[in-house]
Amino acid sequence: MENFLFKLSIMLVPGLFAITCHEVSHGFIAWRYGDPTARMQGRLTLNPLKHIDIIGTIMIVLIGIGWAKPVPVVFENLRNPKRDMIWVAAAGPVTNILLAFVSAMLLRLLVPLAETVSVGSQLSMIVEPLVMMLAFSVYINLLLAIFNLIPLPPLDGGRVLSGLLPYRQAAALARIEPYGMLIIIVLVFFTNIFSYVVLPLLNVGIHLLAGPQSYLIMEVTQRLMMR
Repeated sequence: MENFLFKLSIMLVPGLFAITCHEVSHGFIAWRYGDPTARMQGRLTLNPLKHIDIIGTIMIVLIGIGWAKPVPVVFENLRNPKRDMIWVAAAGPVTNILLAFVSAMLLRLLVPLAETVSVGSQLSMIVEPLVMMLAFSVYINLLLAIFNLIPLPPLDGGRVLSGLLPYRQAAALARIEPYGMLIIIVLVFFTNIFSYVVLPLLNVGIHLLAGPQSYLIMEVTQRLMMR
């Protein structure tokens, strides 16, 4: 129980912030391109209570990745649905990459400070959890970005690809969408796509953003993922 509460305290805030910003960015860009649905439903807010999916939130703590309730987007309301769909879909992963970048820069600044703080002091009780939260923020934001860019609908990568393809090929890809999540589950749990595609990209992203602090992100993530 103590280990679960520790994981919850470190993972929940950056995890909820990552998935909330991901969804809000979809709705915001959709609004800017002509679809006010998310705004009218009060979903353009960083209040996580408006976006929480209970199962998706629990998954953040259990497996290190989760999801929020998708913001509603009516693509027919967009001024140029096929073209604008690309920007609406890409907004989520781009937002996560930006959050990972900001978290990595803050981590680079905070780690040298943490190394000068006396172990067990009041300041260390603040700095150490912040370092771990920033490390997890880099990890989960990059993982969300990479995973969502898998080019299968209903993931963001699938919608971006649909917007880039000619109409006939885009329509063929759209017909996969009802089975998209099933295909993704099979790929993740019954193939090596995570080990051979997602993890290598994740490691490259972590090293590019965090540099000398990459090892810390790996250590924190492994500690949080321990049962």
